[in-house]
Amino acid sequence: MYKVIVAEDEDIIRKGLVYSIPWADMDCSVVGEARNGVEGVELIKRLEPDIVMADINMPVLDGLGMIRETYEDYNYSAIILSGYSNFEYARTAIRYGVTGYLLKPLKKEDLLEAVKDAKEKCLLRSTWLNRKQEQEKWKNIQLVSKEEISREDDAVVRDMLAFIAQHYREKMVLQDVVDALNYSETFLNKKFKKQMGTTFIEYLNRYRIQKALELLKDGKTAVQDVSWMCGIGDYKYFNMVFKKYIGCSPKEYVSGIRGKRE
Repeated sequence: MYKVIVAEDEDIIRKGLVYSIPWADMDCSVVGEARNGVEGVELIKRLEPDIVMADINMPVLDGLGMIRETYEDYNYSAIILSGYSNFEYARTAIRYGVTGYLLKPLKKEDLLEAVKDAKEKCLLRSTWLNRKQEQEKWKNIQLVSKEEISREDDAVVRDMLAFIAQHYREKMVLQDVVDALNYSETFLNKKFKKQMGTTFIEYLNRYRIQKALELLKDGKTAVQDVSWMCGIGDYKYFNMVFKKYIGCSPKEYVSGIRGKRE
């Protein structure tokens, strides 16, 4: 149900809006009433409504001032009520994203249509915000923590991490690290798992997929070429490893961060 706030300084008009409009039939509920713009701002911050219906001329702070103070931080559709068909008022209202501008005396059919439009804008905005949040979540996936790497104080593990950073594009197994650092495989395995909480190969795969994510976000490299540039090689195998860690294919990931659907 859509939450509605009514801001109107004239008691008769405000009560009429609250009690004579079939809000429930429109899947709406009036959750707050304000007698001026300051009260309206407080209600918007506290109740986070979906729709705000406000008179332009109110004491202390007018309707446009109330919207100006809140529209950037709170996601609601605004309907302005005015006794004046003033172009400057209307232009300012549009600048603040107002979805409806109704003249007094109000016509019930116009008000119902304005509420319908406001609800549609709420739905569109909610869809857009969810899509943006999803994009940001996908863009910020972290399989390897840079802070964790920089804080590593074990010299041997630090050398192993440096080896991965230098050679991840190449075909690599733990024996290559054994040869480079002159420690036994058993020693390196135990040391790495104790410090990093995972095996060397598991970490290497995560590191490579993290690099793949950076290339895919950059968008300058074809998806099919990313597998080679991050050191996995065969695209089918890359696709399988990528899906294991990210939960989707590389192409689906690219569609996700661009806000598209496959």
